[in-house]
Amino acid sequence: MKKAMVTKAQPKTKSKNTLNATLKNKLTIVGIGASAGGLEALEAFLKHVPASPDVAFVVIQHLHPTHKGMMPELLQRATQMTVKQARNRVKVKPNCVYVIPSNKDLSILNGQLFLLNPATPHGLRLPIDFFLRSLAADQHERAVGVILSGMGSDGTLGLRAIKENAGLTMAQSPESAKFDSMPRSAINAELADIVAPASELPKRLLAYINHSPRGISPVAEPLAETESHSELEQIVILLRDRTGNDFSLYKKNTINRRIERRMGLHQIDNINFYVRYLRKNPQELDFLFKELLIGVTNFFRDPPVWSQLRTETLPALLAKYPRGKAMRAWVPACSTGEEAYTLAMTFKEALDDIKPEGRFSLQIFATDLDEDAIEKARLAFYPANIEADVSPQRLDRFFVNDKNGYSVNTDIREMVIFAPQNIIMDPPFTKLDILTCRNLLIYLGPALQKRLMPLFHYALTSQGILLLGTSETVGSFTSLFKPVKGKSKLYNRTDIPLSLTEVNFPIKSFPPTSGAENISYGIQPMTTSTPNLQTIADQILLQNYAPAAVMATVDGDILYINGRTGKYLEPAAGKANWNLYAMAREGLQHELGMAMKKAQSQPEPVQVPNLTIGTNGGTQTINLTVQMITTPTTLSGSLMVVFTDVPTPIKFTGKQPKANATQKAMRAEIQLGHELMQSLREEMQSSQEELRSSNEELQSTNEELQSTNEELTTSKEEMQSLNEELQTVNAELQSKVEDLSWVNNDMENLLNSTEVATVFLNNTLQVRRFTDHATHLFKLIPSDVGRPLSDVVSNLNYDELQNDAKEVLKTLVFIEKHVEAKDARWFEVRIMPYRTQDNIIDGVVITFIDITKREQSDATVREALAVLHNRYNNQSTELDTAHTLETILNNAQSVLEQRFKDQTAEPGEAKADLQSKKRKKN
Repeated sequence: MKKAMVTKAQPKTKSKNTLNATLKNKLTIVGIGASAGGLEALEAFLKHVPASPDVAFVVIQHLHPTHKGMMPELLQRATQMTVKQARNRVKVKPNCVYVIPSNKDLSILNGQLFLLNPATPHGLRLPIDFFLRSLAADQHERAVGVILSGMGSDGTLGLRAIKENAGLTMAQSPESAKFDSMPRSAINAELADIVAPASELPKRLLAYINHSPRGISPVAEPLAETESHSELEQIVILLRDRTGNDFSLYKKNTINRRIERRMGLHQIDNINFYVRYLRKNPQELDFLFKELLIGVTNFFRDPPVWSQLRTETLPALLAKYPRGKAMRAWVPACSTGEEAYTLAMTFKEALDDIKPEGRFSLQIFATDLDEDAIEKARLAFYPANIEADVSPQRLDRFFVNDKNGYSVNTDIREMVIFAPQNIIMDPPFTKLDILTCRNLLIYLGPALQKRLMPLFHYALTSQGILLLGTSETVGSFTSLFKPVKGKSKLYNRTDIPLSLTEVNFPIKSFPPTSGAENISYGIQPMTTSTPNLQTIADQILLQNYAPAAVMATVDGDILYINGRTGKYLEPAAGKANWNLYAMAREGLQHELGMAMKKAQSQPEPVQVPNLTIGTNGGTQTINLTVQMITTPTTLSGSLMVVFTDVPTPIKFTGKQPKANATQKAMRAEIQLGHELMQSLREEMQSSQEELRSSNEELQSTNEELQSTNEELTTSKEEMQSLNEELQTVNAELQSKVEDLSWVNNDMENLLNSTEVATVFLNNTLQVRRFTDHATHLFKLIPSDVGRPLSDVVSNLNYDELQNDAKEVLKTLVFIEKHVEAKDARWFEVRIMPYRTQDNIIDGVVITFIDITKREQSDATVREALAVLHNRYNNQSTELDTAHTLETILNNAQSVLEQRFKDQTAEPGEAKADLQSKKRKKN
């Protein structure tokens, strides 16, 4: 048995090793967005990244299309990693920094970078959002987005996409950014997981990667494989107790990914520790709740879907009601409202296309679990980067340019009603013509999906439209919904009836309303004694003869109902709302509100007699009484509203008695009141006409001001974009100036260290620059720059200097001469043409090398040579004299030898004479 267990366990170990090996091969890619002031932030960020972090970085900046950037060279100075400009189809490698080139959009697919031509070369471009979105779609949980200094809101939508895919989002702290608009936009949208100065972000990033439990680092295994479900269930229970929402039916993988992401942010490797952390820090439960509600949405997401809805599906639905209809739509999980407003805009465009004869309107109910998202949706204000998703025509028609973003106009906003709702626990909207539930089912478990489909079928009317996300289907409920032709997930409701037992209606226990919790109800103990006769009589009187009444709070929330109030109140359509103002019938709302407000300011009851209100198909007359309750103290602050029916007056056919004087006076007073009222009405109408005229003038002025404001806003956007580009160029130029300053200092120190006097002249032989040693030969001061060199006093005996310089400019052949100074010093003068990097002659360079010592040495050598030459001449004369004597002696020897031969007779004597001569010669 042990053998079998070991054999069985081996494949699991192998799978684990394979998983770790796969995770090790996965690369984390960090997208960094920066704009104005971004160079400084990028350098601070990269300086604190180690040389081999095993991470790749992609830098996206706002660049002018025609600007040739130096960003790779500038960033290379701040890091030991390889910095290069991004090229098309290059594979992203670790320990490298890739920089976007100018006039290009950058995308990523399967770890390869792709360069794309911008869609709007002369309009507003959002390259940061564009890349971060593609990074999120390609790398999912291994994607990291960083937003640094910059103006505008570019990068916010990209961070939203990364966070939806369980990646990491970071932003530079606004107080440390040179321009805080971009990071502040991401922070205000609650999309930044980590906010810190640029220099601290790398440390936090690497700490997250090293402690990330899933997908990024192989430190820990996925929760589903290593931990039991008890910890996950504990977290779900903690969330339910904290927020009142049950996530037990959500997909476990989705919940696991969000939990693991939060664990990575807090560097927690064990889920048990994270459960303890949640218990000790309830605020973390709020962050986890927000994490589970993150949804990516934008205007006109998946454009082909909305195009088909506008051109085919909606016209087919409207054609079924030729006389027109007030249509209803529901958008569950609407997030921040983009999809609900998109549906309203699409409906308006469809009406413009078909121009139906009947009158149509659309009321959209948009709901979401996240109340913060609902509040943002109600504001209907969106950042300027929605221009990437909304066409200019739609921006002009449906939006108002407001400061740094766009507001949805009033016509569209009035079509949408936002409300918080839990689709799992709250009742649905009914009698719907359109229901759009996109990208919600993918987060729900199969059991919950099976509960929602029959509910959607029940909520829709005959042939109503159901719109799902691109990755969602109706599952096994193909009999309830018929797909519309095309690839879009559009369905029509079929008319198959469902019993109420097949529809699982959400049930939620509502907490007691405010004010009701303070009411103490006296509970009588159970007894077997005979009931009190007075109590029974009071109950009969209350049930049969007492008027209908309602006790409510000052806000209108109903606390208690007595009698039958259906003739006066009726439930409002939509979500259950037990409020007097919402339930009051036609003709009662205004008077009821006035009476309740008046009753709060006086102890006496407020009477409203003979009030005519609507009923089902008719009218009725009632007396309304409202009184503030002061005692007992448990009910103090509540209002009692009593409805009393007024019987219909009996009509008499006989003669009426003559009116007496009192009646005549009353009639005269009434007539006077009517006349006075008529006069006041005429004055009011006159005032209304004047106000209407003034209003028209103000509207005209407002339109002109709005037009001017739009032009100024457009100019402001263009100036802002230009300013960002100039900021980037200025940063590069400043860095280049610094480099040139260092090069200039190096050259100046080099020239001074050579101790060579150098003078730079322009084409007109005016002084352009000179070294310190040149002041020893020429009386030069800094103010002499720009003066002709001939005007400067010189210590050289070199009158031909100007002519030689002109000759060099003319012939481009250098001249070299030795010139003596007035102080007996000698200099080697070299005049050469001044050539620029473009090989253009722009003056001459004159160098003066001190050769005094060399000249002195040459003079000494010349003197030595003269002495040697004289000595040589003297020795030559002596040699010539000796040579002459030798010739004479030789001649004499020849004569003597001849004589010796002739005087052979006297050998002895001749020999003696000869020897004597030789001795003399010697």
